[in-house]
Amino acid sequence: MTHQPTRRAALLLGLAALAARPAFAESWPTRPVTIVAPFTPGGPVDVLARVIAQGIQSASGQPAVVDNRTGAQGNIGIDAVRRAAPDGNTLLLVPAGNLTINPTLMSNLTFDVERDFGPVSMLATAPNVIVCAPSLPVRTIAELVAYAKSRPEGVTYASPGVGSQLHLAGELLAQRAGISMLHVPYRGSSQALTDVVAGNVQLLFTNLPAALAAIRGGQVRALALTTATRSPTAPEIPTLEELGLPGFDITSWYGLLAPRATPDATLAAIYAAIRAVLHAPATTASLEAQGLTITDEGLAEFGARIRCETATWAEVIRSRNIQSGL
Repeated sequence: MTHQPTRRAALLLGLAALAARPAFAESWPTRPVTIVAPFTPGGPVDVLARVIAQGIQSASGQPAVVDNRTGAQGNIGIDAVRRAAPDGNTLLLVPAGNLTINPTLMSNLTFDVERDFGPVSMLATAPNVIVCAPSLPVRTIAELVAYAKSRPEGVTYASPGVGSQLHLAGELLAQRAGISMLHVPYRGSSQALTDVVAGNVQLLFTNLPAALAAIRGGQVRALALTTATRSPTAPEIPTLEELGLPGFDITSWYGLLAPRATPDATLAAIYAAIRAVLHAPATTASLEAQGLTITDEGLAEFGARIRCETATWAEVIRSRNIQSGL
């Protein structure tokens, strides 16, 4: 993911969670809790994990720590949770792509999401946006489609990397709109945004928080959100669904899971506890200031989302012949 809150932001979010002090069920936790966040500190996965860990510790009195178990695009940390005891004391916090894209994209995974993990909750979402270089003579998605169709080479678009959710969002748009789009991968959105501003690449698929300053400064032009509804942060930007692509709903999201054999009653207790932490008003406001929106999607609904999105991305990956570097 491209949205990168600062360490100061992470500290403030944690303090907000501490102040909330929600009441937990007596059945969980009864022992120290570890939340595995399989990415480096400072990003949304790490920020969410620390907010939750500090909230758990404050309310329950049990120690709660974050383990940034990095490597192999998050797969090392995921496998560590797969092998953990199914007692609810080791949890996994990951972005959507690790659960819904990588199982199709990567052939060497040591885990199976549905077989090895029990979904607890989708925690938060961040809207995605399509922006273009000011030099590109289009102002709407309809104009973009017409422009791409008028050129044999189509258009170029950047994303934070091969196999990222935003890469696949571009492939899905090309497929649905019947246009040619050449993917230009980057390691994150910062340099990609710089190159779009300079006109080196024509389009960028990114998180809205990562591009908002450039949009408002007139450095790039926002064409559409890839989410189902408009964002309260930038309500003037229409969605692709509004613009004639029904069912186009690609949202960056982050979820919490436990080892599959964790008892249902424990999963339910964890969900209630996490919900109490995240819905404390100060915590919600602080996360939303970072471009994250808290969600209420629980065990069954979250599990259904993972299965549905996995099927959607599998079709895109296979039809577009996308291959991972791993």
